[in-house]
Amino acid sequence: MSNIVKDLSSIELETLDNIRSSKSVNTIRAYKSDFNHFVDFCKKNNLKPLPADPKIVSFYITHLSLNSKVSTLKRRLASISVIHKLKGHYIDIKHPLIIENLMGIQRKKGVFQKSKNPILVNELRQIINIIEKNSTNELKKNRDKALILIGFSGGFRRSELVNIDLDDIEFTKEGVKIFIKRSKTDQSGEGMIKAIPYFKEKSFCPVIFLKQWIEISKIQKGLIFDISDKMVALLIKRYLSKAGFDSKKYSGHSLRSGFATVAADSGADEKSIMNMTGHKTTQMVRRYIKESNLFKNNPLNKINL
Repeated sequence: MSNIVKDLSSIELETLDNIRSSKSVNTIRAYKSDFNHFVDFCKKNNLKPLPADPKIVSFYITHLSLNSKVSTLKRRLASISVIHKLKGHYIDIKHPLIIENLMGIQRKKGVFQKSKNPILVNELRQIINIIEKNSTNELKKNRDKALILIGFSGGFRRSELVNIDLDDIEFTKEGVKIFIKRSKTDQSGEGMIKAIPYFKEKSFCPVIFLKQWIEISKIQKGLIFDISDKMVALLIKRYLSKAGFDSKKYSGHSLRSGFATVAADSGADEKSIMNMTGHKTTQMVRRYIKESNLFKNNPLNKINL
């Protein structure tokens, strides 16, 4: 009997380890950060955070709703659910007390999110020009041009961009193929390949600048950019500011959203955009397409004034 109990205990520990392994380290870190916010709320109000009662969670999202977007509320709910699982507890975040409260909050606040601006062709050109004119460090100049052009043309997430390894890159006569081992929507690590062709305009060609960066940096192995994803966002904002744009309106995601918006505006269909970006659902891609068509398919274009 004791052996059975011991085996079940081992199985339970291994099961919890498998659940932890199903998410990336960064994702788990984000879940824990969100959950700590919930714990603070519970401590201040003398409530039990783990396992949490659905009524307490409902109170928490009401408290959050005073100063947070609906998307933040949904993310925090997901984090509470995941941390409960990791700790061996269950909580029903679909409980009526939670869901109906959330629906009521959505009706009051609305769910429209004003996202950060995408980096379009005009912004991209000006960023590259600013790097060329203002940077005296040739090594940094080459790196930043390669980083930004590859980030844009491949529709990369920042986490994917900074984790590109030299072994993941294959240059061909058509351009470059970059293998992505793992991404936000590919936690199982199946991987995907992004193919970036040569651009007609050599001064803005990501393939040419990537080649130059690898040659000038003399990288033999490992990460080709070796900077943090936060640094990518800071670089983008810095160069946009120098180019005369309001950097507060942009983020590290602006390269990725810029690619999708420009591709949609140029007539690319949602499937081909998703093949490059790695989006698993059409929801976000259709939002990019919709935004790119705001002026193109505007009925006011038919009015002769």
